[in-house]
Amino acid sequence: MVPLLRTNDMVLISFVEALLADAGIAHFVLDGNMSVVEGSLGILARRLMVEEEDLESARRILREAGLGHELGADTAPAAGGAGK
Repeated sequence: MVPLLRTNDMVLISFVEALLADAGIAHFVLDGNMSVVEGSLGILARRLMVEEEDLESARRILREAGLGHELGADTAPAAGGAGK
């Protein structure tokens, strides 16, 4: 799996999860339980992961939903396909 987006906005994560589920794109949220470590401050970003073959479709869905600005450079695959 590869990262689609990284955020600590739980509302955004829920919305994106709903968009992906409606499109039939499998996804998984990593670091969702880090609040135990951080003391529930919400400072550690969660990563929403998708299968690599679904990445472009998932990005398109987010752009169409007006969330293209949430696709930060830190979630883009590295040049040469390294980022797997």
